[in-house]
Amino acid sequence: MDNTWVYSLASVLIVSIISLIGVIALSIKVEKLRKLLIYLVSFAAGALLGDAFIHLLPEAVEDKGFEATISLYVLFGIGFSFLIEKVVHWHHFHYPLEEGHVHPFAIMNLVGDMVHNFIDGIIIAASYMVNIPVGIATTIAVILHEIPQEISDFGVLLHGGFTKAKALFYNFLTALTAVLGAIATLFIGSRIEGITTSLAAFAAGAFIYIAGSDLIPELHKGKFDWRRSLLQFAMIAMGVSVMYALLFLE
Repeated sequence: MDNTWVYSLASVLIVSIISLIGVIALSIKVEKLRKLLIYLVSFAAGALLGDAFIHLLPEAVEDKGFEATISLYVLFGIGFSFLIEKVVHWHHFHYPLEEGHVHPFAIMNLVGDMVHNFIDGIIIAASYMVNIPVGIATTIAVILHEIPQEISDFGVLLHGGFTKAKALFYNFLTALTAVLGAIATLFIGSRIEGITTSLAAFAAGAFIYIAGSDLIPELHKGKFDWRRSLLQFAMIAMGVSVMYALLFLE
């Protein structure tokens, strides 16, 4: 088993373990958790955009330049993410602590998470196929996105009627689909020449969609406040800066 397989599988396992972080939310008061999550979401948005534009896209265009096919793969990543969200009703409630969620919705949330985590596995493995530093940067970006998401998902399952133990178990179970996504990508990618470039562009498109359609809209909710907005912007910039700093690993 080469380094690409080792790093990819280790990374998706770490991302899967992040699903257990939801239990920490139980020890934090609702208002404090909401205030904390909005800045985690800001940081994650910056990290995803930074990874897409600083790591993934430059690697995708390195060999043949920014050809139209690269743009098409990026757009495919965006369009595919849009369709997945539509088909499985993929909803990320970054403020999960509201009443009124019913059990059927909790089940649908699990189904959506399975698909989402499978795609995370694809993106992580595709990044390691480019090179190890890009894979590490992408893994960090995914983890930063997963923390607020998993806290949210844990809250949704609790409100949907699951016990704490079952919520943790099923959340972790769905997170493991990232491993399947990584294995499928590594298996197929090793047999198709030149697929790395297209997968890197696809991953960039998926990250751009998640940041632009899922995370950033959360930052516009609530009453406008200059201090809060500037802090959100600062956290986005910090997320981008972390991705830029990781260039030195390369």
